[in-house]
Amino acid sequence: MSRHLATVTLLVHDYDEAIRFFTGALRFDLVEDTPRGPGKRWVMVAPSRNMGATLLLAKAANDEQAAAVGNQAGGRVFLFLHTQDFAADHDHMKAHGVRFLEEPRHEPHGTVAVFLDLCGNKWDLLQPA
Repeated sequence: MSRHLATVTLLVHDYDEAIRFFTGALRFDLVEDTPRGPGKRWVMVAPSRNMGATLLLAKAANDEQAAAVGNQAGGRVFLFLHTQDFAADHDHMKAHGVRFLEEPRHEPHGTVAVFLDLCGNKWDLLQPA
């Protein structure tokens, strides 16, 4: 039996702001944007429609969720975005206002740099070795 991680929920402040960030700055595909009742939407984005997990962008609905926006991993790197062209993606992201916390570095596992998403969660941009 084959299994894979399909979807990860990412809490955000605003659906449209998050869609703009992920589709513009990170060049993700908008997979789905479906209304789900008053003030709710099912918004899914993915780096590619053909591989890997999707992100469910979920607007924080209460104080507890709002407190977790931007800190879903307690300050650690939360998600890892793999690329085949680190330099091109890094340049594109910087040109679109993505904040990197460090200069790119070369590690045994690949080229990597930590960046923040629009809410402040830490990600690794990683080109595997």
